[in-house]
Amino acid sequence: MIVAPYTDEFVERGYNNRAAVPEHPEWLARCTTMSAIAREALEPRLDVRYGPNAQETMDLFLPSGKPRGTFVFLHGGYWRALDKRDFSFVAPPLVAQGIAVAVANYDLCPAVTVAAIVEECRRAMAFVARDGMAHGLDPRRIVVGGHSAGGHLVAMLFATDWSRQGLARPPLAGGLTLSGVHDLAPIVFASFNVDLKLDAAEAERLSPVRMRPTTSAPLVMAVGGAETSEFVRQTQMLWDAWPANRPAGDAGPLIIAERHHFSVVVDWAEPDRELTRRTVALI
Repeated sequence: MIVAPYTDEFVERGYNNRAAVPEHPEWLARCTTMSAIAREALEPRLDVRYGPNAQETMDLFLPSGKPRGTFVFLHGGYWRALDKRDFSFVAPPLVAQGIAVAVANYDLCPAVTVAAIVEECRRAMAFVARDGMAHGLDPRRIVVGGHSAGGHLVAMLFATDWSRQGLARPPLAGGLTLSGVHDLAPIVFASFNVDLKLDAAEAERLSPVRMRPTTSAPLVMAVGGAETSEFVRQTQMLWDAWPANRPAGDAGPLIIAERHHFSVVVDWAEPDRELTRRTVALI
């Protein structure tokens, strides 16, 4: 069991990103606008179903020719908010370089549990690996990336027993966790846990830093330099816990200067940003 001396004040200061970034509505609106532009320009295949539950769908953005890899994106929102349609903007820079992009949805708390969301994301990856080619994806080189709660989900995929999904080996060529929560112990004390319903035992079971990865695929561990100290610490914890997954040449986590929790993900919209370059390199 986890025993942690977290106070409500400490957790709210370290994990309430909307309070930490008062201008967050403008950044979320920017994401929505850029995503609408991306869908209009790329005409993706929308709402392709990968599993039986209501939100188990993904939007597929395909290059004009045969793709040279697939990037799967998992959105954030503390497992209880936002939607794949808010993050279509990650696709254009990658599609322009011949990479297929799948932006996945999943059901949200409190309608489902965090554990159920993890299982949905596992089904999403298994779908890309098994059936992706029939939908224009390239299952030979799959890279998964996610932001915030999506970063947690990426790390959980790296610790998945893929034989339970009917796969002979892990489907991941690489991954990128951005601003991920990798130790869920503090979240038990957060105000928004009213929706997540995590207790100490479940938080421990769903914390990647307390698990062993099942693949040695490279995992870029990134965070905004202007994020709260707790989010920086969360990224460092995963770096320390998973040495076998550190990308070659990286001396530490990728700290993206002058980016807070809501601005850092927008870097994926630009072809010359470090997030985009590192994603392409993993492919």
